[in-house]
Amino acid sequence: MTPGNNGENTPSAPQGDDDPFGYLYEDGQAAGATPPGGGGGYGYPGPRSSYNHVRAVGDRRPYSQGHGQQTYGQQTYGQQVPPQQPQQAPGRPNAHYTAPEAQPGGAPVTAPRYAPAGGGRGRGPNTKGLLIAAIAVVAVVAIGIGAAMLFGGKDEDKGGDAQAGGKSSRAASVQPSEKPSKKPKKEQAELPKTDAKALQLQGGTTTASDVPGAKADGGVYVAGFDKVGAQVTWTVDGIPEDGSYSLRVNYGVPGKDSNATILVNGKKQTRPLNMKNFAHAEEGQWEKGWTNTWAVVQLTKGTNTVTLSCEQSDLCGSTGANIDQMWLVEGDQG
Repeated sequence: MTPGNNGENTPSAPQGDDDPFGYLYEDGQAAGATPPGGGGGYGYPGPRSSYNHVRAVGDRRPYSQGHGQQTYGQQTYGQQVPPQQPQQAPGRPNAHYTAPEAQPGGAPVTAPRYAPAGGGRGRGPNTKGLLIAAIAVVAVVAIGIGAAMLFGGKDEDKGGDAQAGGKSSRAASVQPSEKPSKKPKKEQAELPKTDAKALQLQGGTTTASDVPGAKADGGVYVAGFDKVGAQVTWTVDGIPEDGSYSLRVNYGVPGKDSNATILVNGKKQTRPLNMKNFAHAEEGQWEKGWTNTWAVVQLTKGTNTVTLSCEQSDLCGSTGANIDQMWLVEGDQG
């Protein structure tokens, strides 16, 4: 309020700052503003009262209410302004509110359906049932493992000797690291062996037993094998098959090396029988010169003859040798 007004509705002339577009606003319309040409200066009907009326905050009543002024319809060009709804205190229902479904043409509202907790038929997976099934499966597996360990241990304690129908109930297992055993060698037939006294003697050879150390029966050996033409022949029976054999000879020399020619079935061999002083006896020590040697010969199945001959080119003619035993070994190894 201003000093000259005192809240009275006194006519006054419009001021120069009157809003010419007051009819466009709600408070202007409440004050009675109308479009130009409707009377009143600058869109207001007739003389306007003071612009300084005091209102409470939020009060949007038109100036005509309580002041004796005439109100005009809130009609604007091409626009219908709906009447303002009174403010509603929080938490209280609006007395003027009408639900949309209660209004004419309103669509019915359907309350949503909610599935009950815990699932059910056609309403989602039955988690409780699945959990029970899983626990049952685990229990069955655990029982099976325990039973296998229990009964398996008993079978091992018995040593795996349980049999059914005379056959072993458990197959023997082969460890990966184990290699299959080699086939057993064919059992070899015992090959012939002879003593000196069973040999056929020629060229001045004879039997003797005065030098100790001979292995033949009774210590008997062949002496006189110290000159050219001396021979001893062994008739061998029971050769199992054709092939190479090792001819073994036990002999004695007087501390010096000697040798002799070999004949198989009358055929001279390319290499002589080596009768070196392998015992390292002193010269003239016949009793300390006993040793053995070997040579490879080719024999045929059945009966063969093996001859030791002192030839002109052999050392036996000057050194001599005593012949003790003769035997054969299969193969060409010494």
